[in-house]
Amino acid sequence: MVMAGNETKPRNSDCGANRNKLKMFADKINCGYYQKMMKKIIGYMITWTTYGSWLQGEKRGYVKNGKTLAQNDKLKSANQRQQKYPKVKLNSEQKQIVENTIIEEAQRINHKIFAIAVCSNHVHIVALVSEESIEQAVHRYKYSATSALRKFASQGKIWSKGFDKR
Repeated sequence: MVMAGNETKPRNSDCGANRNKLKMFADKINCGYYQKMMKKIIGYMITWTTYGSWLQGEKRGYVKNGKTLAQNDKLKSANQRQQKYPKVKLNSEQKQIVENTIIEEAQRINHKIFAIAVCSNHVHIVALVSEESIEQAVHRYKYSATSALRKFASQGKIWSKGFDKR
């Protein structure tokens, strides 16, 4: 995880503890105090998953349009049948490549990232709003990370479609 201010070396451990820290940080950004003060969105917590790692309908729930929805076995089965590529799980080296690539791309487009956690099956980013839409920024991050991973022989689809923003 990389945090703004006192930057620490990224760690590619299990994402559980990092997820809680990122959520607390995002909650601070999006709490009522800041919303009343700013009357506008000042930052996002963004999450996207690797291909096939968290299908709609999963037992653990799933996010669609910012809402967490319950298990739906028929939907999960339909999604499994539609998969064209194997499920993707990033190893330690791949996680580091993704993290470094996203940080480099953010610097290139002048997008302030406060925190990033790259896990084996998903990515979390806490970032400020920038001139570029968050949709375009995420597209850049996923595209750049895919290009970087392709240099190391990753094939097939790497990321699921879309992302969650809060």
